[in-house]
Order: sequence, then structure tokens, then C-alpha cells
Amino acid sequence: MRNSFRTTFTVIAAMFVMVPLLANAADAPNPPNPYREDGWAKLPDGRKWGATGAVDIDSDGRSVWVFERCGGGTCAGSNVPPIVKLDQAGNYLKSFGAGMFVFPHGIHVDRDGNVWVTDAQGKDGKGHTAVKFSPEGKVLLTLGKAGVAGAGEDTFNQPSDVVTAANGDIFVADGHGGESNARIVKFSKDGKFIKTWGKKGSGPGEFDTPHGLALDSKGRLFVADRSNNRVQIFDQDGKFLEEWKQFGRPSGIFIDANDTLYVADHASTPKNNPGFKRGVRIGSVRDGLVKVFVPGLGAEAETQIVGEGVAADAAGNVYWAETAAGMTVRKFIKKQ
Repeated sequence: MRNSFRTTFTVIAAMFVMVPLLANAADAPNPPNPYREDGWAKLPDGRKWGATGAVDIDSDGRSVWVFERCGGGTCAGSNVPPIVKLDQAGNYLKSFGAGMFVFPHGIHVDRDGNVWVTDAQGKDGKGHTAVKFSPEGKVLLTLGKAGVAGAGEDTFNQPSDVVTAANGDIFVADGHGGESNARIVKFSKDGKFIKTWGKKGSGPGEFDTPHGLALDSKGRLFVADRSNNRVQIFDQDGKFLEEWKQFGRPSGIFIDANDTLYVADHASTPKNNPGFKRGVRIGSVRDGLVKVFVPGLGAEAETQIVGEGVAADAAGNVYWAETAAGMTVRKFIKKQ
């Protein structure tokens, strides 16, 4: 009798532990949304946003960097500078990188304020690269061979994102679905190849469109494994630690100084990720719980507008960068 009671109690306790995770996993009930959209992003006269799939915060914690596709869907044949800096109020500050890119994709600002970007297509001797710029726009380092797609130590095939660790080591998410690569490539701070891991698949440590990267305060690497509907977590040697599916179908991923995790889901549909709605899910890397959900814009689940890229400034304002529909950068602030 005593053992039966013990077993029943254990089962009930386990059910209570699982409730928060299950609720978050399918957005039922939906977490609260304490944010509202704020008018933002004032470009110089005559310039319009292109597809803006990447956004990050400057090392000052306030200014915002955007990597956009030259006023359209590509930078091929354009001389518009696609790397744009704005202040917290959305005022244009500077831009650079004209004539250098084909398909602007990922952006990362390191601790010294240097700006890293990835070019996820190749054409006319450009693309398939990760490039490091000084804050003033001087090229400091280029990884990959411009215009050459490959899977070697010095080539990429549609690199999606880049991030740097506290010691300067560089991680590149190499691949964007289809026949491209599906791996993470690690380099030293001076660009020397260290190792690579991953392949196309859905098992632990495998990828299907490794679309975004972020590092937490412990140095763990978070990968937005988009077409597998999960965030994968690794140590910096590539050891698989765990996967999280409660943040939806991740395109953009950002972790702030307080270990708050922001994940942009702009691609979930009832078919590819049942039970999940489009929007930005916000939680903590410490417990993996989704605590806030900023919903997509629009009524139809399969056409809602959400950014592919996401970031948050030191004041807690959230920014997302859209590749389709509005092709803009939106800012969300806490409701009063």
C-alpha cells in the first residue's frame, strides 16, 4: 500500500512539473505580450529598406545595426551600402559596404564594436563569405573565398550567420537549406580554421538550415536550427548539450547580457509546426521557459508578418528585421 501511494504521488508531481513546459510548447495558453510597436527607422530621403533579415545592437547597448538587401531582394548589381547604423530613436547615422555583397544575411557586433556580416549567396565573384568590418567600415578580415561555394576549411556554401566568443573565437553557421551546407565552422580570432561539426539531418548535432547563432554568459552556443523546428545548444567544442522546441521555428536568435533569450519565428505554419503561431518568443537560457510572446502582425496564421532577425537593446526594447511584406525594421517597447 505504501509503495502504491508513493508511485501515485510521484506521477502526480511529475505532471505538475511538466505543465509549464507543455503550455509553452504549443502556446496554450499564450504567454503575455507586454510590448507595443513604436514608430521607428528614419532613412535618408530617397532611400527605402530592402529585405532586412539581420539586426544587432552596437557595443554601446543602444545603437542599432541593420544588414539589408540594398532596397530590394538582393544587392547584386547595386551600389547601395547595405550595412546601416541608426540611433535608438531610429535616426540614420551611417552606412557602408556598397558593391561588396550579393545576399546580405547575418550580422553580429562584437565586444569591440566591430561589425561582422555573412553573404549567403554567390555571384560575379562575390558572396559565400563572412566579413569583419571596423565600426567605420574598414574591412579587417574575410573568411571564405568570394564567389566560391564549398565545404572545405576555407570555403562556405550560403553562410547564414556569424558570432564571436569572449576569447575572440569565431563561429559561422554555414548553410541555408537546399543543397547548401549544414554545419558550424569554428575559427580562431585571426581567422585560422579550428574545426567543423554537423551535417544535414534531424538528429542531435545535425542541421537543416542553421539560420542564426548566439552565445550565452556561460559560452554555450545556441543555433537556430530552423527547418528542424528547434534551438540546439552546444559547448564551444561542438559537443551537443540539448535541444529546445518550445521557441517555435527559429529564424533569428539573440541573447542579452542578462541571459534573456529572444527567438524570432517568422515561418511556422499549421503544416510545418503544428500548434505554434508566428512571433517573437522571449524567455531565459537558464530554464528554457517561454515567458513572453510578441505575436506576428496580421490575422492569417500563414501570412503573418514577423522579422527573421531579432535583437534587444540594453533598455529592453525589441527590434525585428523583416525580409518580406513590409521589408523594414520595427521597434517594440514596453507598454506603459
